Amino acid sequence: MPPEFGTPARKGQPATLCITPEALEAEFSLTTAATRLDFLSRRDNGDTALNIVRDDADADDWSASMRDTGTQLDVDEALELLALGEVVSRRAHDSQLVGIRAALRGGAEWAQIAAALGVSPQQAWDSFTESIERQLESEAAERARELAGTRPGR
Repeated sequence: MPPEFGTPARKGQPATLCITPEALEAEFSLTTAATRLDFLSRRDNGDTALNIVRDDADADDWSASMRDTGTQLDVDEALELLALGEVVSRRAHDSQLVGIRAALRGGAEWAQIAAALGVSPQQAWDSFTESIERQLESEAAERARELAGTRPGR
């Protein structure tokens, strides 16, 4: 198993962190993870040019080097961005269980739920039943299966 967040990845190597979704899930709420993901995403300008030297800066103007230089993420920040994306994705997927149960209790049909998820009714039902098995204890799972009813036909 890789080292946790904040631990050097390899002994004797530069202090590159081993940043995993599992480590970040324990550190950040969904709101904090999404906010940090957004911050890192916006901070990187996407530039791929290396070793750009600017000759147009005034030697006496110390702030010239700070202007128009763009920002790029370092390796640890880029890896954090990737791991945070996975954390947000996992948590969003897990929230489907809550949303689908609420929709079913409110009287929504599988076609309506499927439209909200951008999938077919069969896919929505399959995803819901998989989430039930993965996330709920036996008694709550049984109630959720009853709520789901039978798999919608084509």
